[in-house]
Amino acid sequence: MSTEAHTESTEATTAAPTGVILTDVAATKVKALIEQEGRDDLRLRIAVQPGGCSGLRYQLFFDERSLDGDIVSDFDGVEVVVDRMSSPYLAGATIDFADRIDAQGFTIDNPNAQNSCACGDSFH
Repeated sequence: MSTEAHTESTEATTAAPTGVILTDVAATKVKALIEQEGRDDLRLRIAVQPGGCSGLRYQLFFDERSLDGDIVSDFDGVEVVVDRMSSPYLAGATIDFADRIDAQGFTIDNPNAQNSCACGDSFH
């Protein structure tokens, strides 16, 4: 039953204007981190920048700014912002949060990444 609810949630968020999918687990973690900051004006910004051993690197950070051309999506009260230059690289990408003994932190599953480096920090 919870699998069906998650599937329905994913289908609902697939049509997000950013093309990015934020899982329920990641949205909960983002909410908690923003609450720790004690601010209600922060949003999660996801960007792609040149760098890393494979050519492009992800950046995830909290931001209060609104830039010209930003694409904003809401995931259960969490705003996710993608700039227009990063948007094509992130279309269909899923942002999740892992909290296991072997992995902890935000993860990005990006169908646009043809290759990535061993550390998983950059792609092309």
